[in-house]
Amino acid sequence: MTGKGSDNHNSRKFHAKNTDPERSCLNVEYCNENVKDVYHELFDEALAWYNEKQTRSDRRIDDYYEKIRSGKQEKPFHEIILQIGDKDNMGAKTENGRLAAKVLDKYMRDFQRRNPTLRVFSAYLHMDEATPHLHIDFVPYTTGSRRGINTRVSLKQALSALGFKGGTRRETELNQWVAYEKEQLAAVMLEHGIEWEKKGTHEKHLSVLDFEKKERAKEVAELEQSISDGKERLSDIQIQHRKAVQETEQIRQKGEAIRQEVSELSETSDLLKEQATTLAEDKKKLLSYNVKLEKQQKKLQRDIEKMVQSKAVMERNIHAYDEDEKWQLPEPAALMSAKAYKDKKAFPLVEKLKETIKALTIKCVQLAEQGKKLKDKVTRQEQQISRLTDKVMEQSDIIDRLQEKTADLGRLERYFGREQVQSIVERSKALEWAEKENKRPKRVFDMSR
Repeated sequence: MTGKGSDNHNSRKFHAKNTDPERSCLNVEYCNENVKDVYHELFDEALAWYNEKQTRSDRRIDDYYEKIRSGKQEKPFHEIILQIGDKDNMGAKTENGRLAAKVLDKYMRDFQRRNPTLRVFSAYLHMDEATPHLHIDFVPYTTGSRRGINTRVSLKQALSALGFKGGTRRETELNQWVAYEKEQLAAVMLEHGIEWEKKGTHEKHLSVLDFEKKERAKEVAELEQSISDGKERLSDIQIQHRKAVQETEQIRQKGEAIRQEVSELSETSDLLKEQATTLAEDKKKLLSYNVKLEKQQKKLQRDIEKMVQSKAVMERNIHAYDEDEKWQLPEPAALMSAKAYKDKKAFPLVEKLKETIKALTIKCVQLAEQGKKLKDKVTRQEQQISRLTDKVMEQSDIIDRLQEKTADLGRLERYFGREQVQSIVERSKALEWAEKENKRPKRVFDMSR
């Protein structure tokens, strides 16, 4: 009556040799839930409460289903298989077989109500094999446990809650419950005029025949072999996939390195063009500055020559003051009084000397100011020449570096080909443009009126 349970077999994802696929449409699916989802439904709340109480992380349970599946005390779920008669008296294609299906259907529809601590998650009535039979998969659970998780998997406690208490070794809770379920099925059979013939054996009445068990064992073996073959194929595919991923990653890294280098060289090339333009402009400016400086130097030279000439004129004028008669006091005439000499000779000469001294003083001041301005101008021009010289040296260094980058770009073009490098440059520019567009704030227009 009990079995191992196989979802692939029950749901007919896998067809064994003893099934008739053309009759699979007559099968009845009562429910087909994922057992892990049922575990979440039944135990998540209790599991969270249990984990919260634990002070040691190694005592916490992350996945209750995996803990039960890998443990030895309980099974993740149980299955019962019920069949009335055999292929000789209850063949699936006969009228008796259809009657047996009605009995099993009525029995199934009352199973969960009768067994509330056995959570059914998968149930099928199969009509595509020799004899109609019922598969019921369930998770037995108990609540209110004082130790461990208060709601947990336990076949013994689940059946005990239904009133089945263990006695002798043969009268276990499971055996008592199986006997009770047989009686329930027998009562439904009797309602349809079928009497349970008790032959005194523990296995044959209402349970799966040995033939059915052997067939199921073959199905499980075939499934396990298919799974094993599938795992081997999956392992090969995973190895190939990992190799492909590694190779793809290596290619991607190389491509990224090339793209980065080409991008840098492209930027360098653009910078070189900009610097060349700047250098041409600076050269033009320097030439213009040189012309201006030459003009200013010539003007300075002329000014200096004028100053020298003015000095010579002044020196000649000074000699004139010593030698020219008009700058000398004449001898007084005979019988000329002192007052008359003073008024007519001395005072006019003194006044003339005063005017001349004033004019010379003003001229000296003007020449001194002009000399200072010329000196300041020369200093500024020398500083400007020094700055321009430094700038020329700096730009010469930049030109050397840019020429080296240009040589690198030429090497890449010779290695990869000019068209491929140009294509990479264009793609890089397109990516940069797209990134700039994405960063640019979008303008939102209100279309409402």
